[in-house]
Amino acid sequence: MDTIKRILAVIDPSKDQQHGLSRSIDLAKKSGATITAFLSIYDFSYEMTTMLSGDEREAMRDAVINDRKAWLEQQIAQYKDVNINTSVVWHNRPYEAIINAVINDGFDVVVKGTHQHDTFKSVIFTPTDWHLIRKCPAPVLLVKEKAWPAQGNILAAVNAVSENEQHLALNKRIISDALFICDLANAQLNLVNAYPATPVNIAIEIPEFNPGVYNESVKKHHFESTHQLADSFSLSHQQCFIEEGLPEDVIPDVAKRLKSELVVIGTVGRTGLSAALVGNTAEHVIDSLDCDVLALKPDGYVSPLSKL
Repeated sequence: MDTIKRILAVIDPSKDQQHGLSRSIDLAKKSGATITAFLSIYDFSYEMTTMLSGDEREAMRDAVINDRKAWLEQQIAQYKDVNINTSVVWHNRPYEAIINAVINDGFDVVVKGTHQHDTFKSVIFTPTDWHLIRKCPAPVLLVKEKAWPAQGNILAAVNAVSENEQHLALNKRIISDALFICDLANAQLNLVNAYPATPVNIAIEIPEFNPGVYNESVKKHHFESTHQLADSFSLSHQQCFIEEGLPEDVIPDVAKRLKSELVVIGTVGRTGLSAALVGNTAEHVIDSLDCDVLALKPDGYVSPLSKL
């Protein structure tokens, strides 16, 4: 993502403040992109109208759509200095409507506001958010209400020691896209890489095993690999945070310490049985974050919805 030309801003009709639209406008002003304010609607009472004629059901649906279009036009009317189009789609699965729009119209990024727990002030990710994270081929930017400050921090989460070619390519994609966002937001980029602690069962089962030597070797490998990755993007080693622990613990902790406004993370888009059995580290990390998230797919990723 070395440019943003088309932004899909997801509208939440249940909210007075449209944080996804606000962030889209900030990005559009800095990148010159156009915005499509996108609203997926469905009235379940429509399912109860089978006794009506086809024309009557169609008229009912059109009335709901036109009402929402008028409401959406009111929402964007206050933004005179930005090019905003509108799209209202009748669909009973919002995430499918969003992904179909991305596949059919080639949007560069999807921007969507997150929900917030009123008591704990933490981010709550909805089922629609998770479907987008797993299946949307375009980058998905999930945002809170707080604006990004100038000279802030953006954190790119990498796995520098992976030997998987897809993961290595994704590391470079994460950093390059994060640098692009840093340039737009006038922010500094930092890298974070978590490395595992010594497995306790190995230390117990193999008497001659030296956990101290093993741990230092693992640590050295992660430091050298992360620094090498940073060097390839002309980032200083002071911008690298390489810490022991699980990614879902380390990454949110570093993000909180740096007061990062955004974490950029790669997702492999697992779905179905493999996701249920294996789990997805990126999803565990995202669920522990309390800031904006930019979730990226590997190059060449094909959404399961594009096969339908």
